[in-house]
Amino acid sequence: MQNTLAIVTVVVVGLLVGVEFAVAAFVNPIISRLPDNGGLAARGHGARLLGRVMPFWYIGSVLLSALWAAMARGDAGAGLIVTAAALLVLSVLMSIALLVPINSRVAQWTQDTVPADWREQLGRWDRFHYLRVGVIIAAFVLLVVGIA
Repeated sequence: MQNTLAIVTVVVVGLLVGVEFAVAAFVNPIISRLPDNGGLAARGHGARLLGRVMPFWYIGSVLLSALWAAMARGDAGAGLIVTAAALLVLSVLMSIALLVPINSRVAQWTQDTVPADWREQLGRWDRFHYLRVGVIIAAFVLLVVGIA
């Protein structure tokens, strides 16, 4: 049972890392370069879509890793799993405190309602997102190492 939980956790967190890395490294840079602020609509749609999906994915990752940590108690890699779970909790807290407020505003923007400082707000979101991606990558690496 613990091996199955470990594999499911690594796959779920790995996919989360892949999506968030792709957003940071490819999707947002590409749409930010669209002419005539064309990226605004894409960022708004992305904020709405991912804003509905990602909370479940992040919380699910935390729950899976916490359950795995509880089951691995006393095992050689338990400390790695606990640390990974703590990093995933940190990523959720970062999301709530830093990213969600900006994302909620972006989701409501239209070409007519976009604020004058929209570029700064998106830049701030991107910087916080890079930091969060680093945190979840670290958690993923610990989970992978902890599986052995």
